[in-house]
Amino acid sequence: MYKRIRDLREDRDLNQTQVAKMLGMSQTGYSKYETGENDIPTAVLIKLARFYHTSVDYILGETDNPCRYQE
Repeated sequence: MYKRIRDLREDRDLNQTQVAKMLGMSQTGYSKYETGENDIPTAVLIKLARFYHTSVDYILGETDNPCRYQE
């Protein structure tokens, strides 16, 4: 999951500070999510999934399909 959120961010050419600002938190706090030092709260997972137009399942590694809704 931690690699996924880093990859999603990097694929969009964003830095940690930009994503942290969108989440309303510090860059240091966000970086701890990417390294796995801190678990990602459910509310943050939902915000990240919406921001990246993907599913929480994708971020969590439960599916390899990045599409938000599966048909």
